[in-house]
Amino acid sequence: MTGMDARDAELKKELNAALQARRELGEEYESALVDSFLEKVDQRIDGAVERRVRRQLAEHRMTVARDSRSPKVTDSWGERFGFGIVSLVLAVPLSAIGGGVADLPGLLVAWAGIVGVNVVQAVRTNPGLFGRRRDGRDDDWED
Repeated sequence: MTGMDARDAELKKELNAALQARRELGEEYESALVDSFLEKVDQRIDGAVERRVRRQLAEHRMTVARDSRSPKVTDSWGERFGFGIVSLVLAVPLSAIGGGVADLPGLLVAWAGIVGVNVVQAVRTNPGLFGRRRDGRDDDWED
């Protein structure tokens, strides 16, 4: 059994246990049982996202370490478009988790993070975005 199969079996066992507990305890505990199960699902999703991010970060670090030249100043349109799509796709579960855990403040923190990541990406791909020159000289800036 692979790691994913084991986690699927564990989640299925948790769902069956929640359903059995609901049958035994009655409808008055249904909400608490559903919340408990959904929390376990959220934890599983968070763990999967965290593993993917760590793996991608490690792959990126290996690529940068192997490639001694500096990264491109500008990325292709496809990379920017892909980053935007991924950002929007990840915004949905992050918004749900943030809003579900901490209501409006949690939602605002989630979106602040989303906006922050996109601003950093925009500055990285467009060095002159906020008035800085691409050649690295700061002739326009006065101290």
